[in-house]
Amino acid sequence: MSPHRYRIALLFHEADRGRALASYIVHYFADVWREQGHTVSFSFGVDDFVPADIALLHIDLSVVPEAYLTHAARYPVALNGTVRDIRKSTFSRQLIAADDSWDGPVIVKSDLNCSGRPERTLRRAAAAQRSSAHRLLNRWQEWREGLSSLVQPYRIYERLDTVPGTLRTDARFVIERFLPEHDDDGYHLRVYHFLGDRSSCARLTGATPIVEGASAQRVTPIEPHPDIVAMRERLGFDYGKFDYVINDGRPVLLDVNKTTAHADLPPTPERLARWRARADGIFSYLER
Repeated sequence: MSPHRYRIALLFHEADRGRALASYIVHYFADVWREQGHTVSFSFGVDDFVPADIALLHIDLSVVPEAYLTHAARYPVALNGTVRDIRKSTFSRQLIAADDSWDGPVIVKSDLNCSGRPERTLRRAAAAQRSSAHRLLNRWQEWREGLSSLVQPYRIYERLDTVPGTLRTDARFVIERFLPEHDDDGYHLRVYHFLGDRSSCARLTGATPIVEGASAQRVTPIEPHPDIVAMRERLGFDYGKFDYVINDGRPVLLDVNKTTAHADLPPTPERLARWRARADGIFSYLER
């Protein structure tokens, strides 16, 4: 906890105005910072500049509009201020190229983060603030662009040539070499949460190749792999979550997220303690 009192601005998309934001972990951070005596403001859109000592750009989209990056740059310190694009096609090293000789299993995913759900949510929120005609236009655009078809589980295929042609040619999807972490205990997923110099990492174990928090049978605290920490620095992330596995002794980055949510996880004392400790990571940028 810092002995100083700071002004902290959380920068959201204009369409987030009026939406319930409590599912985001940063909402809990804001409560912690206020308890500590700091001023926390929620700012929506780019028209108004709320003076602050530090800002956290919290735009829940795979590609952040340039106007928001420019807006964040007006602050003395802007966390995630250079993280523009988190589509899998921008960071994945497992993408199957046209001339790829890989003959093992592959996995098909949406290129957009979280199957494009944030894009649909913001689009519908923006449409709700407009006329009924705009709302109908929004639904028609979603149908035309086929965004609803992105909402599907990851699909694993034995080889690339068994992937349906419609998926292989659809630019909304990416195809990656499937490189799981697996041993006698099951399948594993490593989850690295961070804010500044505060972080936590855990290995989730499950019975199926796709391991998620809700389906994990065991959660083991671990240290993050140094190569993943280096990737975080190289990609410019100040706050967020990286999912990765260890395959054949090497870390494989699967997913990056800059607007983490708690996904309705129960607020256990252990989880709340981790969040509270991570909230203090913001001061590593203010008290250097």
